[in-house]
Amino acid sequence: MSTDAEDAETGDAAPTTEAELEARIEELEDTVATLEADADDGQKKMTIVATQGTLDMAYPPLILASTAAAFGWDVVVFHTFWGLDILHEEKSSNLQLSSVGNPNMPVPNALAALPGMDRVTTRMMEKKIDDNNTASIEELIEVSLEQGVELQACQMTIELMDYDEDAFYDDVTVGVGAATALEHMAESDIQLLV
Repeated sequence: MSTDAEDAETGDAAPTTEAELEARIEELEDTVATLEADADDGQKKMTIVATQGTLDMAYPPLILASTAAAFGWDVVVFHTFWGLDILHEEKSSNLQLSSVGNPNMPVPNALAALPGMDRVTTRMMEKKIDDNNTASIEELIEVSLEQGVELQACQMTIELMDYDEDAFYDDVTVGVGAATALEHMAESDIQLLV
């Protein structure tokens, strides 16, 4: 039983009659039943925020999203700033790999800074992707959408960068604001920033 001081802190008035106590117990039992039902549905939620639009940074959110969706998870990928290039039909097929400052590139920074080197390293990576039979960005987007992943485009970034909403892949959710993205993040079991 709670004390008067505890009730004053929480703002709850202590039940004073047997009927009030029974009503409060019933309310708490309903709350517990709802929480148990939510826990029993077993569907995990994942939110990924994609902020970069380079070839190497387009793969992680799409691979993670499509894999989680294959497990039956509710997955949202919120694309903002340069991450919108991933959803843009024309730009997604021409994503570049930045070779400057990338310690894993087989090109020293002094050479990586030369004009045209990003294209060279991008071609090297594209060849590796082809030789390995790795899915393309376009294929991963298609698979993700087929599996129910919600690919969202940030409305503020669309306006800021003058994107044409018709240039995005079909079934991309446009007009999504930060509040909507945050709401899904708050409900998610896993939140990732890529």
